[in-house]
Amino acid sequence: MPDHVLFLTGRLARPRLEQQLAALRPIDFTYAVHDVGVKVAALMTADLIRRRLPRPVAADRVVLPGRFRGDLAALGEHYGRPFLRGPDDLADLPEYFGRKGSAPDLSRHDVTIFAEIVDAPTLDVEEIRRRATRLAAEGADVVDLGCLPDTPFPHLEAAVAALKADGRRVSVDSADAGELRRGGQAGADYLLSLSEATLSLLDEVPSVPVLVPARHGDLDSLLRAMDALDARGRTCLADPILDPIHFGFTRSLERYAELRRRRPDAAILMGTGNLTELTDADTTGVTALLMGIVSELRIGNVLVVQVSPHCRRAVAETDAARRMMFAAREAASLPVRFSAALMALRDRRPFASTPAEIAALATQIGDDNFRVDVAADGIHVYNRQGHHVAADPFELFPHLAIAGDAGHAFYLGVETARAQIAWQLGKRYVQDRPLDWGCATDRAPDDLARHQAPGATQAARRRGRGRK
Repeated sequence: MPDHVLFLTGRLARPRLEQQLAALRPIDFTYAVHDVGVKVAALMTADLIRRRLPRPVAADRVVLPGRFRGDLAALGEHYGRPFLRGPDDLADLPEYFGRKGSAPDLSRHDVTIFAEIVDAPTLDVEEIRRRATRLAAEGADVVDLGCLPDTPFPHLEAAVAALKADGRRVSVDSADAGELRRGGQAGADYLLSLSEATLSLLDEVPSVPVLVPARHGDLDSLLRAMDALDARGRTCLADPILDPIHFGFTRSLERYAELRRRRPDAAILMGTGNLTELTDADTTGVTALLMGIVSELRIGNVLVVQVSPHCRRAVAETDAARRMMFAAREAASLPVRFSAALMALRDRRPFASTPAEIAALATQIGDDNFRVDVAADGIHVYNRQGHHVAADPFELFPHLAIAGDAGHAFYLGVETARAQIAWQLGKRYVQDRPLDWGCATDRAPDDLARHQAPGATQAARRRGRGRK
């Protein structure tokens, strides 16, 4: 027999939930919808569910709104049935059941990220450690100490030792053989960048070399250096060098592809900075494309830099991209709907509701609390007093009647500004929640097992009432 699924919802969302479920047919399960007696489904609590959903539950599983905050495991134990969160928005219900409710596994990848501290000689050891800690938190596996031409690095050994003591893998990148020797003798795991002309350095240190062509673009010299190390039983990484756009970019990609054809099992490294740093484009998309190439060519290592301010999230973006590309490749799939982490400025489905759906919902509102939503036609603000739509929050202000309530005015100003940004860019907007910029910003994890504390404006209003 097919599974029977019970959907818990609130009064306002029930009609739309039933429409979405009807539109899913044909489906491989039967279902029922239960209104737990609240207006807004996301505001239901575990205690309320226990009071209003009688036992036993005639269902194989129970699906709650995606924004439900509470302990699902405790509910499942109470009712003897699994309780699951559905999608955040009903518009995403088809996709939710298309993947059978299971989130993609983004825990795995097969690419090592080298993150370069490009100005390491100008920093003291403690600042190098602090930067390394930040880079590791963003996803770096190896901290690369970038040396600078004609800039002394007297504390190179101390820096390597400190990072190793912190449990970091370390690489040293220099055009100076003396600095590479010092880094290797201090315990660096990798040395960048050696060629067939400088292989003798490896007689003195055990570090793994990253090999580059002896002359720019000379793939044969890189292959000769790889063969020489193979003959000595030494491992290495090979880097044909990625060039900037209009300065050999396409030909450099061809070199990576040719290297993979001629050395199917070689460990390869690609430095991405010549594209991310030297292209005036948002790095999320650039990184996604580069990591797609890395995935297809099975390049197991990337060197990432964050020098230009527009590249300040390059390591975190590379981490997100390597996980998404790995999951898609393992599934023999396009890299679509595995992760939204790289979709900082746009969403595939920016509007969860149509203007008509919002208008229908607005007619059911019986209180003065303002709801803010976004659809293709603009920003919607509505309560029992009326429903207003505009492209500019200032056009909405005359309809809000909030004179004398500074906290409420501030709150609505923030929310309508967020809504305007979401509408202009094509981002998903959810009232009372910050816009989701993917991995372009840090965001505290949302603990859905706990109820959210009152916001700053709500708390201020409560304190004000308490003083009266």
